[in-house]
Amino acid sequence: MPERIPLARPSWTDEMRDAAINTLDSGRWVKGPQGRAFAEEFAEYCGVEFASPCNSGSGALIAALRLLEIGPGDEVVVPSLTFIATATSVSMTGATPIFAEVEPDYWCLDVEDVKQRITSKTKGVIGVHLFGQCYGTELIDLCEEHNLALIEDAAQAHGASIVYNGASTMAGALGTISCFSFFPSKNVAVGGEGGMITAAGPEIGARIKSVVDHGRDGSLQSQEVGTNMRMSEVFAAIGRVQLKHLDDWLARRRSNAAMLSETVGSHPKLHAPQVRPDSQHAWHQYCLQTENVEAFLQHMATHDIDARRIYPVPCHQHPVYKDHQQANDEFSMTSQLSQQLVSIPVHHGLTEVELDRIVEALNSY
Repeated sequence: MPERIPLARPSWTDEMRDAAINTLDSGRWVKGPQGRAFAEEFAEYCGVEFASPCNSGSGALIAALRLLEIGPGDEVVVPSLTFIATATSVSMTGATPIFAEVEPDYWCLDVEDVKQRITSKTKGVIGVHLFGQCYGTELIDLCEEHNLALIEDAAQAHGASIVYNGASTMAGALGTISCFSFFPSKNVAVGGEGGMITAAGPEIGARIKSVVDHGRDGSLQSQEVGTNMRMSEVFAAIGRVQLKHLDDWLARRRSNAAMLSETVGSHPKLHAPQVRPDSQHAWHQYCLQTENVEAFLQHMATHDIDARRIYPVPCHQHPVYKDHQQANDEFSMTSQLSQQLVSIPVHHGLTEVELDRIVEALNSY
């Protein structure tokens, strides 16, 4: 019986192990040179000036909203087709998430629908690079037009990019402030939970490190309300090694995705994901559409290949939002995608044999 092919496979090498052990042996486990170097290297990779590691992608979102002074009485527009933390991070600040529809082709926020959600209470928009696909630059223009903060949820988009103002611009540099996750299934992981906040502007950038460290400045006095959202030195050391390999891993993910799309694109029962023009997809997930999800899942299971429904319940329909003003709203595209999207393995750890098995399973469906 062949070994099961997992949906994700965290990378772990001798180089990462050595980095972790050397950091532990150093005796400096928090607030040390590894965290500082990781921040500098990640900022450089994204093409921004400021970055700070933190404890998770969810923590990064909450910290970003606090830096923007978003709170009770404010509204923040978010997609309903996303991981729930995009919405609950807004709720954690006391503000209200306002749910919006997604595009039919690229599955990120539908700018025309976002326009209809903007009110005098709107203070920001959280744009999600869903599955590694950058949101359209029209969202950036809309936020600038209405003087709204654009919080870039890049949790799934390490290494993604899009052409903006004539230049290729990396995820992490496409918002007022940007948030990444290093959860084990992500394109970059740290051996546990972790996140990163990036910003180009000095007004916010200068405060990034403070907000994840009790609101303290260099004098160790708290200048604003904050809490401990720091990343450990061990995780930062592992993250630094992984970041060095990201471009190579992305090349493999893109090659894998191209092979999958060649197969899915000609299949009568399956629909391949589309890639936005002038962009580079990060392929955190390869999500295809199919009308008979359960039959497809059963088929892949018989071939010992992990496949999983993605966001089968839109955020605004989670129990936590049962009393939300939009709890009963109908988002037709979000509803359709939540019933039809299935993720299959695309990660850079796939072997040629495994990729061939996936293609064979798709062809036999």
